[in-house]
Amino acid sequence: MAAAEVAQALSRPLSSLQEPDCGRAARLRALEAIRAEVQERPLSGAVLQEVFGAQLVRPLARCLAGDAAERCRELALQLLCHGLSHGDRPGEALPVLLPALAQRLCPPQGFEPSEELRLGLVQLLSLLLQRCGACVAPYLDDVIRILQATLLDDYAEVRRESCRCAVACAQAMPEHFHMQSESLIKPLMQTISHQHYRVRVDVIQATGAVIQFGNGKSVDDVLSHLAQRLFDEIPKVRHAVTSVVGEWLLHLRDRYSYFHKLIPLLLGSFTDEIPENMKLAWTYWEKIGLQWEKENEEDLKDKMDFSVSPSHYPKGVTRPGLGCRELVSRNLSKILPGLCHDITDWVESTRIKASQLLYTLLLHAEDHITQHMELLLRTLYQACLDEESDVVKNCVKAAELIGTFVSPEVSLRLITPAFGKTPKPSCVMVLTAVIRGSPKEILQPHLTNLGDTLSQAGVCQRSEEVFYMEQLLYCVQALIEVCQEDCKEISFQLMKILVTIMAIPCSEHLKEKVGETMSSLAEVQRLDSFLYLYKQHIIQLMEWVSVSCDGWTCYSPEILQLDVIATHSGPVIGEALNNFILILKTCLQPNKDPQMRLKLFTILSQLLQKASETVNSQGLFPSYLETVIKDILAPNLQWHAGRTAAAIRTTAVSCLWALIHCEMLSPKEILTVKDGLMPQIIAAMDEDSKITRLMACRIVGVFLKVCGRQFDEDKFTTTYTEVLKRLDDASCDVRLAAARTLTNWFKCLEDSDVKSAMKSHIEFLYQELLIHLDDPDQNTQNAVLEVLKEGSVLYPELLVKEIEGVVHKHQTPVYCNQLLRHIQSAKESAL
Repeated sequence: MAAAEVAQALSRPLSSLQEPDCGRAARLRALEAIRAEVQERPLSGAVLQEVFGAQLVRPLARCLAGDAAERCRELALQLLCHGLSHGDRPGEALPVLLPALAQRLCPPQGFEPSEELRLGLVQLLSLLLQRCGACVAPYLDDVIRILQATLLDDYAEVRRESCRCAVACAQAMPEHFHMQSESLIKPLMQTISHQHYRVRVDVIQATGAVIQFGNGKSVDDVLSHLAQRLFDEIPKVRHAVTSVVGEWLLHLRDRYSYFHKLIPLLLGSFTDEIPENMKLAWTYWEKIGLQWEKENEEDLKDKMDFSVSPSHYPKGVTRPGLGCRELVSRNLSKILPGLCHDITDWVESTRIKASQLLYTLLLHAEDHITQHMELLLRTLYQACLDEESDVVKNCVKAAELIGTFVSPEVSLRLITPAFGKTPKPSCVMVLTAVIRGSPKEILQPHLTNLGDTLSQAGVCQRSEEVFYMEQLLYCVQALIEVCQEDCKEISFQLMKILVTIMAIPCSEHLKEKVGETMSSLAEVQRLDSFLYLYKQHIIQLMEWVSVSCDGWTCYSPEILQLDVIATHSGPVIGEALNNFILILKTCLQPNKDPQMRLKLFTILSQLLQKASETVNSQGLFPSYLETVIKDILAPNLQWHAGRTAAAIRTTAVSCLWALIHCEMLSPKEILTVKDGLMPQIIAAMDEDSKITRLMACRIVGVFLKVCGRQFDEDKFTTTYTEVLKRLDDASCDVRLAAARTLTNWFKCLEDSDVKSAMKSHIEFLYQELLIHLDDPDQNTQNAVLEVLKEGSVLYPELLVKEIEGVVHKHQTPVYCNQLLRHIQSAKESAL
């Protein structure tokens, strides 16, 4: 159909449409008629262009811009879109359409109330940009004004279409667009945090194109917003950021000026939780590295030709390419300060992301880390104390890379001074990580220095905080794991540390770990067990712990260390008795701190309970008995006021009983010491402590059994008087012990020269014992009966007389009758 025919057919509806008083219905009919002629008939592009450009554009544009009826505007929009899509020269419509679009979309002149029509208008603008390309350049101001408004539209789809328009505009006329691109940055950044993730994705992509084809200086304005989107919970948003940053690093004209700002954003995606995003970031990064290599081939020629792979590299990690490594190394000084600040940010997610990025950067920087060590260490010391475990884990991994790539001469020289002050747990954590990352052969020359540093009192005795001690233990474990048999040269220092850790009042879990670590240390030295470690170092350990023993108080950590050495070394302590007894003799004098003496007596008491497995494992303890009894036990059995003094007497008596009970104190030796100890033991039977009274009764019983026949009248009298009092004791155990002691007392008098002189005392004792036959405890009654049976041998008639005098008073006369029968039977046997 010829253009003239179509024009003739359109004349009537066009004239109707342009009449000033044309009503809504008439305008609708006119637009429908135009659509029937133009849109529903098959017209060639040339014909449509001729009709559209000559007759339709202006009336339709007026209708679109000012018609009050929404349906009329909608039809006009459809017809314009059809004409632009199928016409041969759409650019001819630009002078008419762009002002109309600006009038309808840019307040304050006007505002399209219909969301669908606003979307259609933006789509029309997008169509114009696609069809006309660079021809839109003269009208760029109008396009920018429209986009500034529509990018902030309330309708999400309008914003999305506006983003696509911005991309089309940037690509269509880059040589003109760069002068206006900055005008779109502000509305784009206002939209980048929109609640709909699809809008956020489109905004990021539009930002990428606007800066790519526009003014590169706008990178500074968008960086913080893009960085924030890396924390977006929607993977597609993070994917978009990665794509945009990757494209900038590849194609942005001013990219060399922005490497230090863009590299962290791309490398931040290496740890994205979505594998697709990680792969995308790595793909871009490899391309960027290769491109940079080609662009700087002359500078890198030597490194490319003579580069040698490091002999020690983290296991399971692929080494980045030369270009990638160089890019990071050359920009690290600009990246690190801001990154180190972010690692201590108050927002948890920022700290985690920054710590992940730190590891990635150090992996690329390799030995270039050296020049940034002071800043890195300050940051790691602080970050390793973070409450968030992921931050700590990432920082520890980063610190391991310091060990991998930085010479220990440098790293240890910078780390060890931190231990000269008051070391924090984080200092130990960083040192542990550096040790784990270091190769064995490079660390070996520094072992002695490390061992001396860690074992000094200011480090291993700095705190009883379990967390600190745990980190110290991990440090020892790292040294053992990395250095293996080389640890032999610092075995003593490591033992000092392990003993100190075990000495603090901490959980059993930590003590188990210390035990396992000792076993590991023994294993790397080819020793059968940790006991051989003690055997190897027992004298050194005892000398180390006893250096200041003369000034110990109850708060001295050396007491706890001595406890560990003495009790944990098992039979090995028997090889260091000279040192051990000397410490006890020095510290257990009555003028020393009572609480400290109590602790030491408790240690001695524990050892004596299993003497053959501890202090007497070599059979040498008897040679020290005289010192133990005269210089250690006897002075501490003297009575002094106070609960602590009483507790000391209790432990001293317990130690003496342990010596006697395990038969380490022979009868000959008992004869030697009885005169010096008997008064204190007799006095101890009147102590408030049940244990003291019980042990004292038992010890007196043994003394009577071994050497009672050598007692004179005064000793016999003093002894039975005090023992008899114990039959009134509140404790059944003490009453039983007292009864057994009195049995031994009677046995001693059977063949004694003082038997006749003691008759009145024996008569008194008969009387008292008969009273105790009424004891409320049956076991005590039986024990007293056995005492009387033993005592009846001395003066049976006297005992019978006493029994007959009291038998009618007893609640349980059966015992009296048993006793009489026993005496009678004894007489008959004698005849």
